[in-house]
Amino acid sequence: MNPPIYLLAAAGLLWAILGCSPHSQPVSREASTEPVDLVAPLVDAANSRWFFFNSATRPFGMVNLSPDMGIDGAWDSGYRYHRDTIRCFSHIHAWQLSGIPVLPTTGNFKGHLGPDHYGSRYSHKRETVKAGYHQVFLSDYGINAELTATPRVGFHRYTFPEAAEAHILLDFSTFLGPSDTQKGYARKVSDTEIAGYALMAATRRRPKATFVYYVIEFDQPFERLRAWQNGQLLGEVDQIEGEKTGVYVSFATRKGEQRLMKVGISYVSTENARLNLQTELPHWQFERVVAEARTDWNEWLGKIRVEGGTHEQQRRFYTDLWHALQGRRIISDVNGQYCDMTGPAKRTGQIPLDEQGKPRFQHYNSDSFWGAQWTLNPLWQLVYPRVAEEFVNSMLLMYQDGGLIPRGPSGGNYTFVMTGASTTPFIVGAYMKGIRGFDVELAYEGMRKNHLPGGIMAKAGYEHHSATGGGLNYYLQRGYIPHPLPTPRRGFHEDGAGQTLEYAYQDWCLSQMAEALGKEADARMFAKRAMNYKNLWKEDLGWMWVRDSLGKWQEPVDILRYDHGWVEGNAAQFTWFVPQDVQGLIELMGGKASMVEKLNYSFEQAQTHGFVSLKSRDKEENARNRRTYINYGNQPSMQTAFLFNYAGAPWLTQYWSRRVTASVYEGISPERGYSGDEDQGLMGALAVLMKMGLFSMRGGAALEPVFEIGSPIFDKITLQLDPDFYTGGEFVIEAVNNGPEAYYIQSAQLDGHSLDKAWFYHKELTDGGRLLLQMGTQPNKKWGVDLAPPSVSRP
Repeated sequence: MNPPIYLLAAAGLLWAILGCSPHSQPVSREASTEPVDLVAPLVDAANSRWFFFNSATRPFGMVNLSPDMGIDGAWDSGYRYHRDTIRCFSHIHAWQLSGIPVLPTTGNFKGHLGPDHYGSRYSHKRETVKAGYHQVFLSDYGINAELTATPRVGFHRYTFPEAAEAHILLDFSTFLGPSDTQKGYARKVSDTEIAGYALMAATRRRPKATFVYYVIEFDQPFERLRAWQNGQLLGEVDQIEGEKTGVYVSFATRKGEQRLMKVGISYVSTENARLNLQTELPHWQFERVVAEARTDWNEWLGKIRVEGGTHEQQRRFYTDLWHALQGRRIISDVNGQYCDMTGPAKRTGQIPLDEQGKPRFQHYNSDSFWGAQWTLNPLWQLVYPRVAEEFVNSMLLMYQDGGLIPRGPSGGNYTFVMTGASTTPFIVGAYMKGIRGFDVELAYEGMRKNHLPGGIMAKAGYEHHSATGGGLNYYLQRGYIPHPLPTPRRGFHEDGAGQTLEYAYQDWCLSQMAEALGKEADARMFAKRAMNYKNLWKEDLGWMWVRDSLGKWQEPVDILRYDHGWVEGNAAQFTWFVPQDVQGLIELMGGKASMVEKLNYSFEQAQTHGFVSLKSRDKEENARNRRTYINYGNQPSMQTAFLFNYAGAPWLTQYWSRRVTASVYEGISPERGYSGDEDQGLMGALAVLMKMGLFSMRGGAALEPVFEIGSPIFDKITLQLDPDFYTGGEFVIEAVNNGPEAYYIQSAQLDGHSLDKAWFYHKELTDGGRLLLQMGTQPNKKWGVDLAPPSVSRP
């Protein structure tokens, strides 16, 4: 999903300054450290949005504790590498969620004056950022701050200077990321504990205010709990509740004195916040938690081991993978309770418990799954199938609560972010890969409802109170969605041509599920709808194009015009959005040669601006930048490099996928990394898959899912398969004679047998084995050309 307009700095010079040369020396496996030590959290930290940056957090953790330099707005906020002042350390950086900002200070108290006054300057020279740990020196106060976390508890260690007055503040009076703080409550439980809540105001996307409950414990007594409200100091209090308020504890410190603080949170209750804290962090051993966080991350990241490439490439790979394992965060408590906001009033839900009395799965907060069919779906379902299964169960839990499978839930709310039924490919893909620890019939019921009038497919972006902006009625009646809709605008992204292509793909996914479950009438119905993409093909133009409510082609024709019928893209990008039937698209284009020529031309044009749509603060310049044939900075065209595999030109998939990877997803500079919008793991997951040389055009939603082969950047990649789901143990990809210029596949073997096609079945991978690729500097135009991956028009 695209960010608002802002400038992303040029990369080449800054790479040189920061020592991030693309020509770094290759490293051996022996020279590599553990995967967790290769993560570079500061990649792209000068850009992006509230929930992007991560340091003191666990995989999918409810707590994501980190410094905030920007706090006003969902974009251009959170950790901002080039801003010189830290406003606070806050505990929640999630989709449409924020909360519990704290900061230690010394001297005259300034908390009541606001973050612009009480924030502290810092220097990157006195900062350490790792997976699960963040250290920074607050120069205005002489305080060294260290942060780490368990899944639901933030853990702070502050080393103070000598100070007659030292403080730790908790601010309920500030805007924080996507949401204002509507009001707060704090109560002194003892001289080592305070508890309460922050009520985070509703947003345009999250329609209801959300409570964040907290319990804060200190390892040493504080002398006083004091408060402020509406910018005025109130003095010592036992409790306070209201708008524009905050509290702070005070104490005297010796030079080098350390104070520890634990912050447990919950979206359900103060009692649950305390339970989370007591369950996950019953001790005060800070270094132990840092070590446990490192071990936790290393176990997750170590499911994929890479050898070869450069040290920088390995660092960026594990940074990409690190991003794919967070952003979408736990919102349920250790006892399985969660906040349900789908009805007229807040209620507490309960996840089913297992025989040991533990929750069977976690409940999650998540941005949209728009584009996840090519990114998170195949990666999670291959390497982290338990996560995929939990997310399906979380979606079904929300369906049972609110009546719709969500496409981007926030704090128990529906947000209706983006378009279509983007979770359908996720659920279908999980089922097709044997991930079935959920109520399959309930899942089908919910998906089917989403694809019919009144379902989520009928809703445009953030359409909370109606179900017309999605244009589903037109889609069902005419086989396409007109643009503009003749009805009043109800939401965001009412772009009928783009929606039509998305719906057709999602309908195909559901047809596969219906067929697998023996629902023949449904299978035929959704399979027929899956061919609606053809209704947008403008024969004399040779591209997909926009039709109005009368069936006429929109004038004037401009395939590079952004939006105006296309969801965050244009006709040049969306024309390729037929993943279910690439063969059918090839036939529309007049055959393989015509398709290859057009697609290759598109890549040549996109290469001139690095395969992304550059961004600028200037409106006119930004409009020009968006006139691009292919954009790997956003979702609609991120599959395009792998289309050549379907058209008898796999060497061009190898060539262009390497070019895209090197241009868009390499380097470890804070200045760049994901074109300013990583989208909660979507871009990280795509980068991981492309660097392994694997892709799944149809999102793994076919009756027999396949992987297409690209060009791995590493010499050896070892995937550890989860034995609870897959029998193979491990799968190894070896690229012999691989190198920066040797990216063409000369020949291939799968488990010792010659492989003469540029794809293989998902099950062949999960049964374990080895894919051996012989690489070279010249394309082998005879390898992989005869048998294309399956399509609707060529099963």
